[in-house]
Order: sequence, then structure tokens, then C-alpha cells
Amino acid sequence: MCEINGPKRGVFWVIQEKLFAFSFEEGKYPEALAKSKVTYTHKKLWRIVCPKGCGKPYHYYPRGRVHIAKDGSVHLYLSPYITGEFVTEIKAFFGIVGDIKIHYEHTAHYRCYLDTEWRPES
Repeated sequence: MCEINGPKRGVFWVIQEKLFAFSFEEGKYPEALAKSKVTYTHKKLWRIVCPKGCGKPYHYYPRGRVHIAKDGSVHLYLSPYITGEFVTEIKAFFGIVGDIKIHYEHTAHYRCYLDTEWRPES
């Protein structure tokens, strides 16, 4: 578990039934920054943190992100394959207490190997 105060932005994957999460910390992975410079992108971060020998692309595993809106509301965007037990673990890891809006994403952006439409990038 990561020690953090208050809700943090970040990204995560569920790999072999384990949460693989990264809260945004300025300066920690500068090469993984999103255009906004306040969070990471899955694709860029995966190049740095991919588990040794995994051999899978960043979008292979179910994934998601924690977003904090300008009004302070916390939004959780995630693959529909990530179950409620992981939502509890995600909230704990990212320091989320109280209300959260959960968005199960059925879009192509959140597809993973569990989707029949999923294809590795060429």
C-alpha cells in the first residue's frame, strides 16, 4: 500500500487478480506524463513499469484511472471487468474517502484481452 494524503489521481491495471496501481506524483515518472501534466497515461507509464517479462501491451489487462475534477469530485473510470472488490482496494490505494462517481467504460479505449473485439496494436 502506498502512503498518501487525500485523493490522488493515477492509473491502474488488474493483473492476475492483483491491483497494479500508480498514484500521480510530480517528478516520479516524468516520461509518463499526460498532456495535462497532472496524471499519467497508461501507454507511457507501461513502458516504464511493465512487470518484468510480462511481454504484454499496455492495453492487454483491464485498466482504469482516478480523475479528480476541478470541483473536487472524484471519478473512477474503469474496465467493466474490474469487480467491486477491486473498487474498494482502488479507493484505499488512492486515498479516496466519501463519494465517488464510478464510470464503467464499455468504449474501445478500455477494451482488454477479455473483450472479443480486442486486438493488439500493430
